[in-house]
Amino acid sequence: MSSSPQVSISAQTQADATPVLSRALIAFLAFCCGAVVANLYYAQPIVELIAPSIGLSREHASLIVSLTQLGYAVGLLFLVPLADLLENKRLIIGFTLLVGAFMAWAGFTQSPSLFLIASLMIGLTSVAVQILVPLAAHMAPEQSRGRVVGNIMSGLLLGILLARPVSSLLSQYLGWRGLFYSAAGLMVVIALLVALLLPKRVPNHHTTYSRLIGSVFGLATQHAVLRERSLYQALLFASFSLFWTIAPIELIRHHGFTQNGVALFALVGAVGAIAAPVAGRLADAGHGHRSTLAGLILAPVALLIASIPGVGYFGLVAAAIILDFAVQLNMVLGQREVYALDPNSRARLNAVFMTSIFVGGALGSLIASPLYEQLDWASAIGMAALIPALALLTFVLKHTGRL
Repeated sequence: MSSSPQVSISAQTQADATPVLSRALIAFLAFCCGAVVANLYYAQPIVELIAPSIGLSREHASLIVSLTQLGYAVGLLFLVPLADLLENKRLIIGFTLLVGAFMAWAGFTQSPSLFLIASLMIGLTSVAVQILVPLAAHMAPEQSRGRVVGNIMSGLLLGILLARPVSSLLSQYLGWRGLFYSAAGLMVVIALLVALLLPKRVPNHHTTYSRLIGSVFGLATQHAVLRERSLYQALLFASFSLFWTIAPIELIRHHGFTQNGVALFALVGAVGAIAAPVAGRLADAGHGHRSTLAGLILAPVALLIASIPGVGYFGLVAAAIILDFAVQLNMVLGQREVYALDPNSRARLNAVFMTSIFVGGALGSLIASPLYEQLDWASAIGMAALIPALALLTFVLKHTGRL
């Protein structure tokens, strides 16, 4: 039996395809998602290496991460909706090649301003991943959509989490510029594989770009579930980005870690990626409400553990795993609910949801370095715990009828 990742799409249903997804194709989509989204996070654990080499001060070092996430948020809002208007495979290939070009530019430049511009553009063009995920949801049958999205999201989330240890490890041996060049080459390979393996999908939505973007804001106004899920995940992701921006700095400065040590810490934290397929199965089984509550409780608990004065290495590892698990659990549960709102608008629904998340992430990264430089670790992380606690409070008030 052939395991080649093939999809059969009839001419009649090509405009609104629901082909059967093979396991090999799901694995390929998961790999693509992880590899592309990793571009947003390679710089996070090595800002201490990048900043001085391009003449950027310590207090402004987190701009590298926050601008990348801000660019991603802008791309989600203004580029991802094109997937409801234009042929999907062509968009994915184009954006993947562009992000490869900007990764190479970032590796080449010596100027802080040009590097920050490249960071913004890396985020903007990494949105190919958010065309792949709703495409997979569209291709999956209703009864297994949560499982399929969960499995593909596990690849995306592993990309987010493994980007940090890969970055720390490769920068130790290749230098941070070599890391960026390697990532650029990988994007070219992925673009070629997408061209060979993915089917075309031409959406059946016909409108102008301006009306399309206007409808994005209309969807946010129309669907309360979309607004709620976007808020919860934005707050969780803000704390997630804050933690992972300053944790490598804390480990290097005050725990004597090398980049290899930071890589190991980030790799252990990636255990939290098991939340993605678990969340998909819980959602398919109708346990979305309780699972969401669990995720919203675990996130502030994780940060409070990390903020305990004198917490040791194992305490930080436990906090990282719990935080990653909570954030990913809530993300997959949220996507499952959001995608169910309107099958013909999944790219735009996803744009609203993910834009909110990365605006939260950009803000979390933006305040991370100033907060850490002015306070100690325990105080900074203790304050970060208030962010997901606000999401928990909102959820409780909403579902007890007080909001």
